[in-house]
Amino acid sequence: MRIWFRQFKENHMLKDITVENYDSDTRTHKVVACLEKACKEMDLSVPIWLDINVKDFKRNAKCRFYQDSFVDEISFDYLEVQVIEEDL
Repeated sequence: MRIWFRQFKENHMLKDITVENYDSDTRTHKVVACLEKACKEMDLSVPIWLDINVKDFKRNAKCRFYQDSFVDEISFDYLEVQVIEEDL
C-alpha cells in the first residue's frame, strides 16, 4: 500500500509525502501506521478519525482532515490523505 499525504493552504499544496507499507497486516492497520509515520515526518499530531473521514476514506480511498480533527493548532487548511496503490 502506498499513501500520499498533502498539506494545503488556500488551495495550494505546501508539503507532501508518500508513505509505503507492504506488511501482511489489515488495510486499516496499514493506513493508521502510514498516517502515524507521515505525521511524525511532517511534525504534526496524529488527527482523529471522525465519522465523515471514515465514510470518505471507505468510499473514495481519500479524505481530508481539517482543524477539527487535530488536537493542536495547524498552520494549513487541511491534510489530504489519498491511497495511490493498494496491495493485490
